[in-house]
Amino acid sequence: MLQSIYAGVSGLQSFQTGIDVLANNIANVNTVGFRGSSTEFSNLFEQHFASGTTGSSTRQVGLGTRVSATALDLHTGSYLNTDNNADLAIIGDDGWFGLAGPNNEQFFTRAGNFHFDPFTTGSGTSVRLVSEEGYFVTGTLGNNTGGSVLSPVIDSLELGSVSAQGALIFPADLQYPVQPSTQADFFGNLGVDPVTQVLSATVISPNSERNNLRLVFNQTTPQPASGTSWDVVATTQSADGTVIYDTQNGVVTFDETGNLIRSTLTSINNDGAPVAINLGTGLDGVLSNSGPTVAGAATVDGNLGGDLLEYTVNRRGEVVSTFTNGLQSVVGRVAIYHFQNDQGLEAISGNRFKVSDNSGKPIFYAQNNGELLSATLENSNVRLETALTELIIMQRSYDATAKTISTSDQMLQKALNM
Repeated sequence: MLQSIYAGVSGLQSFQTGIDVLANNIANVNTVGFRGSSTEFSNLFEQHFASGTTGSSTRQVGLGTRVSATALDLHTGSYLNTDNNADLAIIGDDGWFGLAGPNNEQFFTRAGNFHFDPFTTGSGTSVRLVSEEGYFVTGTLGNNTGGSVLSPVIDSLELGSVSAQGALIFPADLQYPVQPSTQADFFGNLGVDPVTQVLSATVISPNSERNNLRLVFNQTTPQPASGTSWDVVATTQSADGTVIYDTQNGVVTFDETGNLIRSTLTSINNDGAPVAINLGTGLDGVLSNSGPTVAGAATVDGNLGGDLLEYTVNRRGEVVSTFTNGLQSVVGRVAIYHFQNDQGLEAISGNRFKVSDNSGKPIFYAQNNGELLSATLENSNVRLETALTELIIMQRSYDATAKTISTSDQMLQKALNM
């Protein structure tokens, strides 16, 4: 009878732990990135009863129960859309964000409620991607924001080694570099009539200004025996026409079909930067034939400089800087960590975990390391209806175990009164 009491006490302790785990799950049903747990029980030692003189027996009785583990539920929670483009959610069950806490202590979480936090140091103002608790989000830096001007421009960034990940910190003031125009390609049909034709293009100067490149065509006198010939005057000037930077003269010659066969106009100065003038070859570019006169068109390379507007994060976890000139560049990438045994992570708080011997060290997958949703959060993966049902079952088990203790007490009382 004493044994049944001890077994009942072990059951009360175990089921109380189970109720505590479920209560914690329910309390965190709205905690971003929370991972619920379930309680696993195991039998205590078995007591064997000997029979006869051999000492062997198949008769045995258990001595109660104990909590063997609290298993982490790794299923993905529901996704919530937000207005913050720094809010991130990992797609699928696998993967964790990395956080750098005090004294560079490393944590891992599924809670992606991040934001860009501005702060001032002796070297200027910067912004850092941080968690709700203020911990640094870790990842790979593009190493292209060390100065006030972005260099180089990066279209895509791969993660470095796991050990090389660090805090994602970027300058609050950053400029996109000016790329002066180097070539202007012209298209159009000048026709064959002796009237002035004009082609123009907008070119970018080294001072990040839009200047006008203007080509004025007039037929030469006399004309060749076959085909046509045009004198051309090229001018670069400010957008308002008040400043002329350079003027170049040349001659372009076309054959009888209108194909361009020769041009002496090669390049022109654009406020300190040379711009190559490309009129094309053959039928590709500027023509001069009896067909309909086509208004000129041009394509020009280069771009204006721009000031930083904002930082955002895309599906690959890349931190993208957007500028006032409409251009973008990758400046960093949020790391997504993986483990050989995710359930072996040690829980620190409702949504933060630490590496343990059971989890193994963090790794990156060589292929398909993970994708993110931006302006999205992953909610708790606890299903309230399931948790409440399990709580009722656990409570009934607790009541039944308590009943075994009271029954054993009654039997012991009767035995003492005999």
